[in-house]
Amino acid sequence: MKIFILAWFFLLAPCLGTSWGNDDETPISSLCDIHYPSDDRIEWECVELEPKDDPNKLFGDYWEDVLRFNRLDRRHFVGGLSIKVPKRLEDVDGFSPLPETLPEAAKEEKFILVDLSEMFLGAYQYGELVDSYPVAAGIDGHPVPTGEFRIDAVDRRHESNLYDLEELERAYPMHYGLRFFVDKKREGWLSYWIHGRDLPGFPASHGCVGLYDEEMQREYYSEHDRKAHRKYYRELKEPFLKGARDLYEWVVGNRRDPGTFHTISYGPKVLITGSAPVVSPR
Repeated sequence: MKIFILAWFFLLAPCLGTSWGNDDETPISSLCDIHYPSDDRIEWECVELEPKDDPNKLFGDYWEDVLRFNRLDRRHFVGGLSIKVPKRLEDVDGFSPLPETLPEAAKEEKFILVDLSEMFLGAYQYGELVDSYPVAAGIDGHPVPTGEFRIDAVDRRHESNLYDLEELERAYPMHYGLRFFVDKKREGWLSYWIHGRDLPGFPASHGCVGLYDEEMQREYYSEHDRKAHRKYYRELKEPFLKGARDLYEWVVGNRRDPGTFHTISYGPKVLITGSAPVVSPR
């Protein structure tokens, strides 16, 4: 892969991951082989998708909830993939496996919890959950750092300075980036971000926390996917899954945002716990 070095930035973001069609990882064919603690609360069955399947047509008003339950975006809802389908769709209405209240965040105006074991992120205000999103965690050998951090920089159109998208010859997009950690012990001072990316339903990043960004997917991948899927190609249309944008705008609020990289002093605390799930064939 091509390596980009930004001389003026000096901080490397190690966050490329799988995106099916432009990666060096092997996709997982069954999301049923990934276990989350919250799976035990909901009865589900494993269903293999057909190329013609569409989440909206299959699940109606619950299409987004089923995708959240599988930590999956629409770009990766493809034939041959097996997913978890709740026996009662209403059981995943507004699905979130995170606690509604977080006592340790009760005094924090804004607080971010990332539960890697659930592959979910929660946004809290004074200890109350106000929104939550599925995430992509780190692959084996490239874990997301755990512990207590704070958002110290933001960048609306952030791009990787380490990797590019090989087929597209563009820097790897990390839009709506929220930097939470700079590892000064690593060569190049590696930086870790929460940012938009593909969500294939399994650990897929090289250390960052990935959130929904279907607006980016349409911009970057539409032409590639149209050729790859041909008659089964489905254009991404509104309403977009846009967890990265929503979280970014929640963090920035009404403060001035030039849209480029800049450090901030008002960033919320971030608590990252657990470890990414492993694939365990049933």
